[in-house]
Amino acid sequence: MKALYCQQNAPGEDVTFVFQERENLHPTRDNDVKVQVRACALSWIDTKLLSEMKMEKDLLPVGREISGIVLEVGRKVSFFQPDDEVVGILPLDSEESGLCEVVLVHEHYLVRKPEKVCWVEAAGTVRDGVRAYTALHYLSQVSPGKSVLVMDGASPFGTITIQLAQHRGAKVISTAYSLEDKQFLERLRPAVARVIDVSNGKIDVAESCLEETGGLGVDIVVDAGVKLYSAEDESTSKSQLLPHKHDIITLLGVGGHWITTERNLQLDPPDSHSLFLKGATVSFLNDEIWNLSNIQQGKYLCILEDIMEKLSSSVFRPQLDEPIPLYEAKVSMEIVQKNQARKRQVIQF
Repeated sequence: MKALYCQQNAPGEDVTFVFQERENLHPTRDNDVKVQVRACALSWIDTKLLSEMKMEKDLLPVGREISGIVLEVGRKVSFFQPDDEVVGILPLDSEESGLCEVVLVHEHYLVRKPEKVCWVEAAGTVRDGVRAYTALHYLSQVSPGKSVLVMDGASPFGTITIQLAQHRGAKVISTAYSLEDKQFLERLRPAVARVIDVSNGKIDVAESCLEETGGLGVDIVVDAGVKLYSAEDESTSKSQLLPHKHDIITLLGVGGHWITTERNLQLDPPDSHSLFLKGATVSFLNDEIWNLSNIQQGKYLCILEDIMEKLSSSVFRPQLDEPIPLYEAKVSMEIVQKNQARKRQVIQF
């Protein structure tokens, strides 16, 4: 069996992706589930995080969000039996590549896939669902009547976050990075309260949000990165579309929650003072935290089950590209790793 791996090169060089012939699977251990993979979603590999966690290897397995059929279970497995349809996310330290016909997974990383949900949708939604739940339920308390600003709402993660916030009764505002994104967001049902098109750089996000909330500010902000410096210090065109950290602090309401994906966020004393005056909080969105502590395992499985239930009932309508055959996985993964894919890429076996 062949599987896809990520090969780390010299510092400063891009990673490369290679197919390797796999040795036979080791025997199924007591709590292992042997799964025949039917679909695997592609996600960006955070090599820096792996390095910080001392998990770097010469060859990193690629593909962690899988759906498939149970072939065999270990003698202590209690959740599943052969022929069950399952979905889950392989752990950060997994030695298994999801882009392989058969994988071994500990039973505590899987849940049952509803019959109504297809393989591709299950694999393509599970990670964005976990991130949205982490942001809106565990790092903030979304509830009816609250206002939520979702940056880059047309991204796969942004779309699921919008749908979860609306399902909980929140009023959603979103930013769009292009005309196509704006049109996509305006077509969403239920409708987004306001779409802020930032593609031309002329719209003030803070001003628009304060206007939409009657000057009170937004209760929850889920960003897609922020500008840390002034405009002349920013290099890429993508960063020009991001809001400045001062804008987010300005538009945040009293008691608000700012959920950030910016790992290198630096707050100066005036920033901290503004947040203090508002009694606001800043939280960092790292969806790997669920698997870094066994004490969270039960809560994590409940999240996975709820994601599948909402997918089955069409609460979640994910942003998926057309399914991709395995032989194109290498090219697709290169696009994903460069952050050039606007829809979630899923490999179908």
